Amino acid sequence: MLIAKLKPDTSDGTLEHKALDEVSPASLRRVVEDLAYPRHYQVNHESNQKARDWICEELRSWGYEVTCEGRYDNVIARRRGSCLEPLILLGAHYDTVPTTPGADDNNSAIAVCLEAAKVLALHSEAPLMIAVFNCEEDGLLGSRDFVKNLGTQINDEIAQAHIFEMVGYYSDAPNSQSKPAGLPVPMPSVGDFIGMLSNAPSNKIAKQVLAVSKRIGGSTPVLSLKTFFGIEKIFGDLLRSDHTPFWEAEVPALMWTDTSEFRNPNYHAPTDTPDTLNYHAMADVTRMIVAHILVSTGEVE
Repeated sequence: MLIAKLKPDTSDGTLEHKALDEVSPASLRRVVEDLAYPRHYQVNHESNQKARDWICEELRSWGYEVTCEGRYDNVIARRRGSCLEPLILLGAHYDTVPTTPGADDNNSAIAVCLEAAKVLALHSEAPLMIAVFNCEEDGLLGSRDFVKNLGTQINDEIAQAHIFEMVGYYSDAPNSQSKPAGLPVPMPSVGDFIGMLSNAPSNKIAKQVLAVSKRIGGSTPVLSLKTFFGIEKIFGDLLRSDHTPFWEAEVPALMWTDTSEFRNPNYHAPTDTPDTLNYHAMADVTRMIVAHILVSTGEVE
């Protein structure tokens, strides 16, 4: 394993683009607040469907082709731009555990995906797929169904995947950050960063994101945990979100996270509410992924 932390700066030349300028903390907060209610697939089924329909309408309003796919109503939106090349996937899950409004888990991630989808639809030709999965809280059922249904065509359809899993809670308090038991790497003791988890097929993408993140002028540090030789399979905490089915299918995928319960005391609790999140840090995260997409598709250098 290799871990690297950096604080964004502009030493490599500021990256400028209209899509980056229009990322809005207020817009991110609106999404988090509009979805702030329990929506477990079975226990809160009507609310789960309400969230599904709301996300579909948001994506359609920006011109995406939107369908509900598979056994668990995954919301899938496609925008190919001017070509038929493989898509860059941005993913999150829209279900919660039964007792929480899910502001961080996982409204924060949905908000980042939707904000990126919106500004890129308005100001970019990037070939995108937005995948908002259901039933993550029930063993990754939605994302597993999605990957299974694509089958052997998945690498033709998807060039790289970015899965967002709790990206809204930050703290500058001493000892606000912990780590999974036994993880053989040092980690900061202050939970003020966004984390990126990658494996062998996706470590190169993590390096590219780190390089681009230095150029957007944000204030949120980035910590990259790169795994090698399949060692991620030893640590179950590294396989708990919707990036895992993509890794199993050997699709290059990153998982972006504030590290969930290793930082956020409101994890899976009724106190996971919109007022606990840092929307300026979420805007930094959104600009990071938007900038990466713009550079990787050649729209900016």
